[in-house]
Amino acid sequence: MSCVCVCVCVCVCVCVCSERSSSDPGVYPAAAPPVGRSHTGQLFFEYLLVVSLRKKRNEEDYEPHITYQFPKVRPREVMERLQREEEEKCMKAAHLFCFPEGINWAPLTEYRSETFSFVLTEVDGSRRNGYCRRLLPAGCGARVPEAYCIISRMACFGLFSKIFDEVEKRRQISKAMIYPFMQSLREAPLPSPGNTVSISSFIPDAGTEIISLTRPAESWLEHVDFRTLFRCLNDDEVLMVFAATVMERQIIFISEELSTLSQVLHAVAALLYPFVWQHTFISIVPTVLIDVCAAPTPYLLGVQKNLLEQLTDHSDLMIVDLGVMLSMGDEESLLPAKLKEELLSRLSARKHHASTEELNRLVSEAFLSVFVRSVGHFSQHVRRSASSRRFHKKSFLKAVEHRSHLNFVKLFIQTQMFDLFIQEEEAQPNPNAFFHRKVLEYHERKKKEKTKAGWVRGVVV
Repeated sequence: MSCVCVCVCVCVCVCVCSERSSSDPGVYPAAAPPVGRSHTGQLFFEYLLVVSLRKKRNEEDYEPHITYQFPKVRPREVMERLQREEEEKCMKAAHLFCFPEGINWAPLTEYRSETFSFVLTEVDGSRRNGYCRRLLPAGCGARVPEAYCIISRMACFGLFSKIFDEVEKRRQISKAMIYPFMQSLREAPLPSPGNTVSISSFIPDAGTEIISLTRPAESWLEHVDFRTLFRCLNDDEVLMVFAATVMERQIIFISEELSTLSQVLHAVAALLYPFVWQHTFISIVPTVLIDVCAAPTPYLLGVQKNLLEQLTDHSDLMIVDLGVMLSMGDEESLLPAKLKEELLSRLSARKHHASTEELNRLVSEAFLSVFVRSVGHFSQHVRRSASSRRFHKKSFLKAVEHRSHLNFVKLFIQTQMFDLFIQEEEAQPNPNAFFHRKVLEYHERKKKEKTKAGWVRGVVV
């Protein structure tokens, strides 16, 4: 197994591996956040941090520094070693990812706030999500931005954006107003997908406010807003990116805006449902980790435009400048023509004024149909053998519905995401219930169409 590790002095490690290794706990992929899985019983968040920039002594450069933390740091003696290591890792990651551009900053009088996210992958494969909002601190004159960062086990970008709105509103009054709101949030029960939790919070001169926080009904779409993806790329370009992602290629997305990078990369990963990206996934690559772009294994990376010149070898990459496709190979021909035509037709049904939930549902089901039609028959070829269940690849390939899909399917079943999906199916029947339901609906619809066609032929004869 080949492996490239990129480490920085804060002990945050991104590890890129050519295959999974359950026997070697020191090697693990920084994979995409899983879609379709919830963290029931978890808190809304683990930490709220304020990360500020302060000038290094006798230097012009700045360095990040945590100026506020909720809950407060626990005494080291009451923390177990692993807890202490996890907390220290979170703090160091916040330094790195809240200001990925590095140390070269100049005071500003205007700065448009932006919200973005990152993912921290533990050695055991568990993940934390980091949500950041960067803005200018209160005051007059030129000053450097600061970042509010929430660390949570929960992946739900829209919900945490709303929480940031409330934090920012209280910050404008006083930092002391943030504490009671975050305490109420920390004590609130985490709602299940589709449900709402209400939090009461007092604001001087405004009284007690009731803040409602709702999780999307489709749990695998909690972290996603497809609007940014389709604002940056047209439908044909999205299909090329999708095809390259399905084939587990090396893809780098380029943008000046951190929020655009994080939203687009999470949207692309969500297009794969019910499959999960198994390789390196860094929605915003910090300057000090730019060498990860030279890794020989598949990845989805978000890189700021000013770092583009540091990407010296473009030969095996798909580079997507979010506005212009810079580098293309055979991505346009990877999807079967019939599937491509049907997918474009479904996407054309998007309404300009659709809500985020409506758009997410339409787009997700459009791309889900690609997997339903091409590999949805897989469950008929997972058969019990003695005390285990086993996938029969040869009979599965023979049963591909359309011959024109066969080359695509042959390539797709060689990916790690398909391999892991089948392993889960072999271990437990129907772990992906929504996908199974969509496959059954498709076969029922085909059966009715076939019956109707036979009835029409009989009438004509």
